[in-house]
Amino acid sequence: MLLERIYDEDLAQASYFIGCQAKGEAIVVDPRRDLNAYLELAAKHAMRIVAVTETHIHADYLSGTRELAARTGAQMYVSDEGGPDWTYGTDFHDAVRMKHGHRIMLGNIIVEAVHTPGHTPEHLSFLVTDGAQSDKPGFMLTGDFVFVGDLGRPDLLDEAAGFVDTRFQGAKDLFASLKHRFLTLPDYVQVLPAHGSGSACGKALGAIPSSTVGYERNFSWWSQYLKNDDEQGFVDELLSGQPDAHAYFGRMKMENKVGPAVIGETPTLVEYTAEQLSAELAADTVILVDTRHNSEVHLGTVERSLNIPGVDKAASYGAWVVDPLVEQRPLVLLAADFEEAEAMRDHLIRVGIDTVGGYVTSLDGLDLVIPKLVQPEELDSVERAMLLDVRNKTEYAEGHLPGAHQLSGGRVLWNLDLLPDPGAGTIVSYCQSGVRNSVAASALRRAGYDVAELDGSYAAWTAAGNTPATSTPVSV
Repeated sequence: MLLERIYDEDLAQASYFIGCQAKGEAIVVDPRRDLNAYLELAAKHAMRIVAVTETHIHADYLSGTRELAARTGAQMYVSDEGGPDWTYGTDFHDAVRMKHGHRIMLGNIIVEAVHTPGHTPEHLSFLVTDGAQSDKPGFMLTGDFVFVGDLGRPDLLDEAAGFVDTRFQGAKDLFASLKHRFLTLPDYVQVLPAHGSGSACGKALGAIPSSTVGYERNFSWWSQYLKNDDEQGFVDELLSGQPDAHAYFGRMKMENKVGPAVIGETPTLVEYTAEQLSAELAADTVILVDTRHNSEVHLGTVERSLNIPGVDKAASYGAWVVDPLVEQRPLVLLAADFEEAEAMRDHLIRVGIDTVGGYVTSLDGLDLVIPKLVQPEELDSVERAMLLDVRNKTEYAEGHLPGAHQLSGGRVLWNLDLLPDPGAGTIVSYCQSGVRNSVAASALRRAGYDVAELDGSYAAWTAAGNTPATSTPVSV
């Protein structure tokens, strides 16, 4: 048996390639939409991808299940658990709908669906048995059910998908799934989760790629609650301190349930000259994405451009500032070369931003503006309509500027009604070091707001000897 983990550092997301070497067939679990990693693995090992599946209707990225099936002819398998509200849409009409206990066979390999609700009602985990070695399962692909040292949060349906108070039943379902599904497995079963440290799908995910049932049984934060059969204590601890859910999660949920659009072959990116780009920017027919660090952006950038710093976190930050449901203008990326532009497009495709049309290798010849900054020592003398903290609410609670209102960067663009009117005055914004703040501020400026970034953000303000306030977030 071949089992490969394909990890996306940008979204802290793992997919898995499982292959039967004797039969030359493979299945991919929880794929993303840019497919090269899976196709290259299949070619390297002389395998055909004959099946593709996913653990649940994801919220943090756009599923590549339909994309991979269209490219390879693989059979799709999706959950049929969770009730009618969690049934996959008609674009999955040719998918096999799986109930608890469904088995997918690849030669001697058995991939068995296990219903593990809690993170979502339809969630499945997959027990994998390598029949050439044993008749017992040795691996569990746990999706967003069990992470290394943590669990999938049950509140995302409330936080991002518009549901009300589903978190409480979800937490109870997680307790039951642990008790009746996970902890009944032998200690040696390896745990392979769909996310690692940095994901917003939990609050304390470990950076180690895998675990075992025995390790989690003995050392996870939740183990004592299960040993004591303390459901209420478990629920209270699980729901406390969860990070802000990014607003784009709601769009991912909707699109993943209905069926993400199949891209097929992507068009070749166009390299723009300064003259061509200037004309299209003047006509407002394209949007420039400035991919530099905020320290460079602050020296001069194109007016109304969006700041999405670098390739490595392009999906994470891109989804903060581009909503493809309302913005269809092509994106033009500032990139060193064609290869870097293509890599960034791949990242954006992972969150359903499919409108990258071209790139430019320099801002030379374009009209530039200097973003408005406020130095920490000048803050008290600046007239402002709002002091805005775009960090996570847990960061805010640990310490913030007195009088600041909290609205995390991943939610700003979807909550403009919570801000002063664009003409009401200057919004002074900050994050921890300035990176997230530059991203959010670029989106607000494009939306018509007068924004001044606190130079150096919270870190510079505290380094200057100021005393932070500590409290729960001030509602905006």
